[in-house]
Amino acid sequence: MGTKLVRIIPVLESADIDRDVAWYKEKTGFEISFQHEKMYAGLYRDEFEIHLQWHAGTADDPMNGGAVIRIDVKDIQPIFEEFKQRGTVKDADFRAKTPWGTNEFGFYDLNSNAIFISEDIG
Repeated sequence: MGTKLVRIIPVLESADIDRDVAWYKEKTGFEISFQHEKMYAGLYRDEFEIHLQWHAGTADDPMNGGAVIRIDVKDIQPIFEEFKQRGTVKDADFRAKTPWGTNEFGFYDLNSNAIFISEDIG
């Protein structure tokens, strides 16, 4: 059958996760669904979800100067194998059973935009 694309989630830059989670809650009505330390958080309202990722513009910055999107899927393995065959990713790019409850992999496009493919296993 293959991989089923489920939804796309924008990942927004944040210089201060705690501050920004509080702002989104107060100013937009989004509620927190999860937070991983001070590096990453998920927010939701109705059927919408946005994620915040720490960003500081430094060499250790995970945003790498571009935007980020996350594409959630069901049955991640077929699309991972497809992207390996295309030369987009390598075996080492697959992260299984992350602390935040996913199997996932990611890559950068030609403009340093990060694209993560993620499967919820929680």
